[in-house]
Amino acid sequence: MKIFYAVQATGNGHLSRAQEIMPFLSKYGEVDIFLSGNNYSLKTDLPIAYRSKGLSLQYNKRNGSIDLLKTAMTFNLKKIWREASQLPIENYDLVINDFECITSLACKIKHIPSIHFGHQASFTSKKVPRPDKISHAGEWVLSHYAQGTKQLGLHFESYDAHILNPIIKNDIINAEPNDRGHITVYLGHVADELIEKQLMPLKDHQFEVFSTQIKSPFNKGHIKFYPTNPGLFNISLINSKGIITGSGFETPAEALYLGKKLMVLPMKGQYEQLCNAAALKDYRVVILQDWDQDFSKSFDTWITGQDQKRLTLAHNTSDIIERLMTLQESMQINRKKAPKTNAESVRQQFQFWEQSSRQSSPTS
Repeated sequence: MKIFYAVQATGNGHLSRAQEIMPFLSKYGEVDIFLSGNNYSLKTDLPIAYRSKGLSLQYNKRNGSIDLLKTAMTFNLKKIWREASQLPIENYDLVINDFECITSLACKIKHIPSIHFGHQASFTSKKVPRPDKISHAGEWVLSHYAQGTKQLGLHFESYDAHILNPIIKNDIINAEPNDRGHITVYLGHVADELIEKQLMPLKDHQFEVFSTQIKSPFNKGHIKFYPTNPGLFNISLINSKGIITGSGFETPAEALYLGKKLMVLPMKGQYEQLCNAAALKDYRVVILQDWDQDFSKSFDTWITGQDQKRLTLAHNTSDIIERLMTLQESMQINRKKAPKTNAESVRQQFQFWEQSSRQSSPTS
């Protein structure tokens, strides 16, 4: 069996999950990776057969939000259409899509069935927690950015029939958690100087900060700064008292599995992270609304506060990949060429979006 596996490379979470499942997936056939995006720092030895800049989110680290202008400047609809048209997905027996838009478009153009796999696939269910204030734009992105013939979602809980528990790395599964007193900090969407400013007054606590902005480790009093390194980060997390991070998926899941105290700061403008924060409330996780002058008070409440609910796993990685392959067997493979009218309809829609984006783009 030939397997096409599209991996979204905005951040490190999707890439980390791909590395974890690769040994299990390879048992079923030859796997080619399509890596889409350029906003990641994790080194990988995955079998990458295709690359694209894709659509990567760009961050404003001064206020911990998405930089909409920089993100929009990377949006090239003609290039996306061309790459989707040229992507040879018709040469594969199985297409797995971990929230990647070019592959999703290619499958629509060529009428190739696919499995939408990963955390974002869970949001096809309305049973998954949402914030009190629903974002219609955010819901549209979660529903339309990447789609599949079948879905297999991952989330903190099995909120629906097609949703399984997170995939936890073996290094975390096999670890014996300790508490050496330090707090691990990983906030890739916040500038180092802002993190230092908030942590510096908390001199009774030790912090280990992991940053994408530095090349070598250094100390500033009770704060140790490290470049992002999966091995060092795992050691820090396993031996920490707790962790402060964004409300993504993989890192909070690992913290909850290890029984670590968890505080999250959702990225502004990132609706998926707000949805994750809503789910984390059920685990009694402290949710920061901002990285501001009230942080010291929030930190003191958190570090002395109540115990959290712990994450348990009903399925291991092998089970999850077996479930994925069962979905593949159930799909009716249709290799017929897409009707011209359907492909033309998609092309016209993209032309309309492109014209609209040009009209609304700021001029210098």
